[in-house]
Amino acid sequence: MNLADIPAVVEAKPHDNATDLLVDRVALTPDLPIFALPNGGGWTDVTAREFHAQVVALAKGLVSAGVQPGDRFGFICKTKYEWSLVDFAAWFAGALLVPIYETSSPSQIQWILEDSEAVGLILETTEHANRFDEVRADLPNIATVIRMDTGDIEKLITAGAEVPDEEIERRRNIANAEDTATLIYTSGSTGRPKGVVLTHANFVETARNASFALNTVLDGASTLLFITIAHVFARFIAVLCVHAGVKVGHEADTTQLLPALGSFKPTFLLAVPRVFEKVYNSSEQKAEAGGKGKIFRAAAKTAIEHSKASENGSVGLGLKIKFALFEKLVYGKLKAALGGNVRYAVSGSAPLGERLGHFYHSLDIKILEGYGLTETTAPASVGRPESFKIGTVGPPLPGVAIRIADDGEIEVKGVNVFKEYWKNPEATAEAFTEDGFFKTGDVGELGSDGQLRITGRKKEIIVTAGGKNVAPAYLEDPIRANPIIGQVTVVGDQKPFIAALITLDGEMLPTWLGNNGENAKMTLIEAAKNPKVLAEIQRAVDDANSRVSRAESIRKFVILPLEFTEASGHLTPKMSTKRNVILKDFAVQIEELYSGPSTVTQGFSIRH
Repeated sequence: MNLADIPAVVEAKPHDNATDLLVDRVALTPDLPIFALPNGGGWTDVTAREFHAQVVALAKGLVSAGVQPGDRFGFICKTKYEWSLVDFAAWFAGALLVPIYETSSPSQIQWILEDSEAVGLILETTEHANRFDEVRADLPNIATVIRMDTGDIEKLITAGAEVPDEEIERRRNIANAEDTATLIYTSGSTGRPKGVVLTHANFVETARNASFALNTVLDGASTLLFITIAHVFARFIAVLCVHAGVKVGHEADTTQLLPALGSFKPTFLLAVPRVFEKVYNSSEQKAEAGGKGKIFRAAAKTAIEHSKASENGSVGLGLKIKFALFEKLVYGKLKAALGGNVRYAVSGSAPLGERLGHFYHSLDIKILEGYGLTETTAPASVGRPESFKIGTVGPPLPGVAIRIADDGEIEVKGVNVFKEYWKNPEATAEAFTEDGFFKTGDVGELGSDGQLRITGRKKEIIVTAGGKNVAPAYLEDPIRANPIIGQVTVVGDQKPFIAALITLDGEMLPTWLGNNGENAKMTLIEAAKNPKVLAEIQRAVDDANSRVSRAESIRKFVILPLEFTEASGHLTPKMSTKRNVILKDFAVQIEELYSGPSTVTQGFSIRH
């Protein structure tokens, strides 16, 4: 199959905009809690009616401050309730937000504010303000700066008390479906970020159709958001939850995630694969430290076997007995750690891997993988509970068509696809086919059942000197699942064989070292040369190599004694590697992989 086209199930309304999603929710269930705020160990509900009132009050404040319809405001804020409050208030005032990652550097803040022609900035903390102050002199168009940490939100609400309701109603109805709802700058792995213009229709029609497709997940549901809402993935889910009446809590500090899950008890999670890997690896290492490592590994193996057997429709008696035993010893504790009520999770940004998919499936948690980009308002496809298939990212959402081009590239058309790149008609024209499909740059396959499988990134396909095409992700994902491995970058374009750059996970490494009789306090430089660490990395590489032909296998690797981070410039805010930056920054180490038999050079351990 080269085309999967799912018709929209909700009729498009050309005059609706994102504010209608909240207005409709209030009309339908005014007293339904759609948010919850932390209150020192517990949570305080915020109903649809209460949220709407707060949105209108803040919108009035923005009007009193001189905000005009169509104004663009930069917004820097961690994942918290105020993100959605400001987002909807801007829409109700007729304005729109230009999200900026709260980890962005001063130069990145300057570029986004300057290129977007923003007239104001809303920021959360003194740290954000200090970074902005470094470039403020170069941004004369920023006439208004609203600081949440100094009480400006509360001051705005007070100042706007005299603005009539009719003015807010007038302003919220100015934008129609085709007008711009937000301008999101892609974090991208190459060059300066491009501004992606998403319309109100992108949010409204995608939310309405996605709600229909995911009704089983969203009905009576709750979720705890912890990934950044500045990214379109979480931003869309936040809007979708308002539309669908899902109760949302927030926890920006991932070190406090497990306590927050335990108290909030969500029914579904939104996460990237790295989160599920961390939960699994942390549990494994904790079991190892308590002398129960063998039990955990046996339980994990049984869970995966049980899931595969269930998928095939036949679970033997012996497997049933083993599974029931581990349910009490292991699985129940893991489910409790996630709050006890999680039945579904939506995973995006990278492949999850079948091993983890089957493991969580046997914990009665279906991880529905999804696929999309900023240019598709996040989701283009997502797995469905009723047709759950591990290893795929599901069929298209209603209102979306996905096809595979002759060269394997995934192309998308539908209610979710962006309008254009901001002030960049050349890039816009290049991004679309003649018949209007968006060229994603990703490579995939469509099954006969319409389920999409991602196989790689078109621009990242490695062609060895021998002419072998290699998709890096197929090797990188299983290696990265190892508890002590942070990131993996496979290299080998126009080289005689495939090799890899590997970093260690500084968070997991001390526990693993202690569990393996080594000094838990050793540095990354020391660990990169440690025989047991090298052997563990080799084991992970060998496992990945077992999945491919010899021509595609990793012959050498180097352990870099550092971590890839967003701050170092090697990761995007959604934790994807910036391959081009890594290839440039570690060009010397890559060349050493191909230049001779040495095993250690400049402190970088190289394995044959």
